[in-house]
Amino acid sequence: MSANESPAGRQPTATYDSAFLKACRREPVPHTPVWFMRQAGRSLPEYRKVREGIPMLESCMRPELVTEITLQPVRRHDVDAAIYFSDIVVPLKAIGIDLDIKPGVGPVVERPIRTRADLAQLRDLTPEDVSYVTEAIGLLTAELGATPLIGFAGAPFTLASYLVEGGPSRTYENAKAMMYGDPELWADLLDRLAEITSAFLKVQIEAGASAVQLFDSWAGALAPADYRRSVLPASAKVFRAVEGYGVPRIHFGVGTGELLALMGEAGADVVGVDWRVPLDEAARRVGPGKALQGNLDPTVLFAGTEAVEAKTREVLDTATGLEGHIFNLGHGVMPSTDPDALTRLTEYVHTQTAR
Repeated sequence: MSANESPAGRQPTATYDSAFLKACRREPVPHTPVWFMRQAGRSLPEYRKVREGIPMLESCMRPELVTEITLQPVRRHDVDAAIYFSDIVVPLKAIGIDLDIKPGVGPVVERPIRTRADLAQLRDLTPEDVSYVTEAIGLLTAELGATPLIGFAGAPFTLASYLVEGGPSRTYENAKAMMYGDPELWADLLDRLAEITSAFLKVQIEAGASAVQLFDSWAGALAPADYRRSVLPASAKVFRAVEGYGVPRIHFGVGTGELLALMGEAGADVVGVDWRVPLDEAARRVGPGKALQGNLDPTVLFAGTEAVEAKTREVLDTATGLEGHIFNLGHGVMPSTDPDALTRLTEYVHTQTAR
């Protein structure tokens, strides 16, 4: 059952009237809702304690550990939404891709996908492949009550970039070479990843996630024409696949100022904006009918309370008059961020926007 729509004859779910879901639906809110990308993770000492000695991918497959990590920032910061603790490569690992997350490096793929024969590595994802996700979300929704849980997945382009490059890249030369040099193989790769991503999001929604976010972290490496031709169709397929659930769909990328209109066109209800584009300008680019999420520069949190509040005020001012606004950072929380700065920031936004 969707957290965004209540079926006939039933009361809405506990999360339906939350400030977060109201903002996603572009409805009046009691205050601007706040959550932070990567809020569940490296900046929290309690996270480092419970993760000690446990590899990243293994930690994503332990339901009770996932539950504890996901709840930590909700307890500490009083944010308006939790985000499920996982990693974008989890569904790839679940279908048997030989990969690992190397500390200080990121996801590393043993056998990169470079030829049509390599596509055989990408089988369909079933709910049984990620039964630990269903279990963890069941535990979480019981604990969270009226606080919404955001599920998430990596977008087809970003997943393809890791799979083709074999790991993180600054230039994406192998991925772009395939996109330009063998567009048919590229399209088939992204289409297959769209199927896997859709299945992964469906598992999360059916288990109880109130909203989902599609992270296209590396889409900012693309020119708009290339994004429209070679990436947008696969992302749009993912958004269409989960449309019937009625949960809000958020789309986010880094360095995507030139792509904001196209990212909204892909089918999201909420478009995430990094810190490079003011929210009022982002609204103009995206067009009507979408809520926006963002967009404080994460590095501002290192500058002291007075500076944080001043820059936060700028973000809130540029959001004045938006159809819907969810306050967030323009990218994830940085590992060395003082957790107390996030707690103060959450309280400041709530206080400044109380209606």
